[in-house]
Amino acid sequence: MRSFEKLPEYMQNDAVKRYYDIVHKKVVSRVLKRLFDIILSIIIIIILLIPMVIISCIVGLGSKGGVIFKQKRVTAYGKTFYILKFRTMISGADKKGSQVTAANDSRITPQGRVLRKLRLDELPQIFNVLKGDMSIVGTRPEVPKYVEKYTPEMYATLLLPAGITSPASIKFKNEQELLKNSSSIDADYVEKVLPEKMKYNLEYTERFNIFYDLKVIIATFFGVFFK
Repeated sequence: MRSFEKLPEYMQNDAVKRYYDIVHKKVVSRVLKRLFDIILSIIIIIILLIPMVIISCIVGLGSKGGVIFKQKRVTAYGKTFYILKFRTMISGADKKGSQVTAANDSRITPQGRVLRKLRLDELPQIFNVLKGDMSIVGTRPEVPKYVEKYTPEMYATLLLPAGITSPASIKFKNEQELLKNSSSIDADYVEKVLPEKMKYNLEYTERFNIFYDLKVIIATFFGVFFK
């Protein structure tokens, strides 16, 4: 883990320092977290390789455009990377509207709605995990323009790698529905949704350990497949 003085300047504040001191002491938890990510991601890739190939075919045949959607996101220490997802929207959708998606978004393809509902569009992110840009559990990575809106305390969530799932992801699994009738999706997301999600993200940053991660993974499974 980087020394506090080597963090990006915008992270070097008193609010982040409190979380930094907590995370810095959890050396064993951080090592186990990375080992767990590597082992589990390899197992998942082996098990789901064929299903991912089938999904790729469905996406490719369902609408014009590439199978994989790449988007710049922010992970630990403010590092940017390209998150991988199965494409669930029309080609070039990110240039035709908000980077946050509402439930009634006309850019979503028919097969994309099914993939989103079952969160199968997130499967390619397992390669992000194996590479080290993401973790299985952690704060969902935001696009740079939303990270720029963070309060000083929110930057503490960048002390750990971004994740595929998190307590906030479970709590806000119907985020698209919350923004369904919004007249200004970007503004409502930054002013209303993001602050509430960050309460859970900051709590996770403070509490994280391998057993808590397992609990979140199990809760995610039941949250996706059961009401």
